[in-house]
Amino acid sequence: MVHSLWAASLSLAVVFPSLSLAQESLSLSVPPKRSDATVSAELDPAFAGFGIEPSNLFSFTGGDTPNTFSIQLLQNLADYSGAPPHIRVGGNTQDYMIYDETFTSISWKRNVESTAQGAIAADSMIIGPGYFQALDRFPKGTWITYGLNLAYQASDYTDRIVKHAQAAVNNLKNVQLYSFEIGNEPDLYLQNQMRSGAWDGAAYSKAFLDRADSVYKQVLEPAKLPATFFEGPCTASTIGNTFEIPQLVDNGFLGDVNGNLYVGWWNQHDYFQFIGVTVEPITLDNLMNLDSTNTQFKYWEKQIKIGLSTGVPYVLREMSSVGPIGMHEVSDTFGAALWTLNFFCYVATLNVSSVQMHMTDNSNASAWQPIEIWGKKPFVRPQYYAHAAIAQIIGNGNGTTQIGSLSTSGAGGDYKGRIRAYSVYANGNIQAAVLINSKPSPSTESNKASYTFDLDLGTQSANKDVFLSYLTADGSESLTGTSWNGMTYDDVTGLASQTDNTIYKTRTDGSGKVSVQVRDTQAVVANLDWLLGSNVVEQVDGSTTAGSRRKSSAGHTLTSPRTMAVSLVAVMIGFFCFA
Repeated sequence: MVHSLWAASLSLAVVFPSLSLAQESLSLSVPPKRSDATVSAELDPAFAGFGIEPSNLFSFTGGDTPNTFSIQLLQNLADYSGAPPHIRVGGNTQDYMIYDETFTSISWKRNVESTAQGAIAADSMIIGPGYFQALDRFPKGTWITYGLNLAYQASDYTDRIVKHAQAAVNNLKNVQLYSFEIGNEPDLYLQNQMRSGAWDGAAYSKAFLDRADSVYKQVLEPAKLPATFFEGPCTASTIGNTFEIPQLVDNGFLGDVNGNLYVGWWNQHDYFQFIGVTVEPITLDNLMNLDSTNTQFKYWEKQIKIGLSTGVPYVLREMSSVGPIGMHEVSDTFGAALWTLNFFCYVATLNVSSVQMHMTDNSNASAWQPIEIWGKKPFVRPQYYAHAAIAQIIGNGNGTTQIGSLSTSGAGGDYKGRIRAYSVYANGNIQAAVLINSKPSPSTESNKASYTFDLDLGTQSANKDVFLSYLTADGSESLTGTSWNGMTYDDVTGLASQTDNTIYKTRTDGSGKVSVQVRDTQAVVANLDWLLGSNVVEQVDGSTTAGSRRKSSAGHTLTSPRTMAVSLVAVMIGFFCFA
């Protein structure tokens, strides 16, 4: 492998990219230092994560045999950002599961003696120690938000939830338990027949805090874990109901319970579009109109601000382009990858602390298909490449990365709603710009137009090299053929390969200005001084408790082909590098 990469590196060249003639342009003044409220706090390396439906866990981790494909894809992202992506194991099926320590298989089974309420009964699935054995296979130090069952309410509900929580604390050794959810989308419990009668935000708050109190006193406190270990309310929609943050606060959700505060994060869920719920047609064109994302998310912007005003961090633990399981030729296209990259940057500027894109083994919106299904073998979807891009962007700042929003309201005509730009800071100084052109262009269009971003990076960036990393594919509807930063990912091993060894490079002028062309249906990260992914990224020690991180004393270099190849060139030519 090393020999082949060394040989490949010999063909690398520093070039200016050759693009089609730009039709339109936009001038952007980029603040040279992190300066205002449109810039995020420092992003955690695990910021861009995944949610896994509990019933589907074994598809992603493997049963008796580990799923090395999934594990490698997650390890790639850990190498890029400095930590594995944060994983939420939660969803509807967490409210169907009960724990039985005598069931040792690495699987779940149906409960033939189910007696609980629910359209799907709250005790219909049984898991045991094998469940945590499988979960513990993810990359070392992976932070896990774990969903407990709130729907179950038989007389032994306290014993049940305590045993389940204890099993998670006792059996997870390789990954790191970060937090507990208690219940999934309780605002839908009446609809799902999980509750009847007077069920509202007040009743939920009482039930949540009662179980949190029991889990803390019997499980967390003896394990020396904090009381603020719980996330709520884990709602599907707060609009117009009693599960909004202010109402929950009025109901005592953040209040003292027997001397303890239990809520450590506000956790809400959303989807850009949802089959059977979204009124307008679900189309790729609408997904790629990024103004639509802002319109759909406007209410959640208010919720985020309200949540943060309480002093409690806000996380978006269940998100996707199309729910519940995506839509073929929309959520599995390259256009969806551009939407995903934009969404990560956008919510970072809102100070959402963490985002989990939800996955099931049969979802067209999952970043990869982990097992053979419908006669199709496992493969990597275009969305994964957006995760790789944001991971390298975050890792580029080694724990100091911040993302700011740049106004693109000046983009008009066919480009209205299709142009986005973000500033990226490391150690408080401008380091990169993320430039997105989501104007749809099919793969059949050979001579694509482009859009020019005229960037003014300030005099401190005068006469500097600017390295360009591309998120690209043949067209907006492409299901395959995506690449990021010259890399593609193998559908069998999950390993990265360097398929484009060209280094694309331009330069700022004497006043710090530079023009970057971005082809229709493409994104570019323009990074100052070195090629993104070629710097050393310190790996975070995952053995810490929730809410804190330590950098290991010995940083680890990235192991992707892009990193290895560029590092070699730097030496040779003197660069710096159930549903």
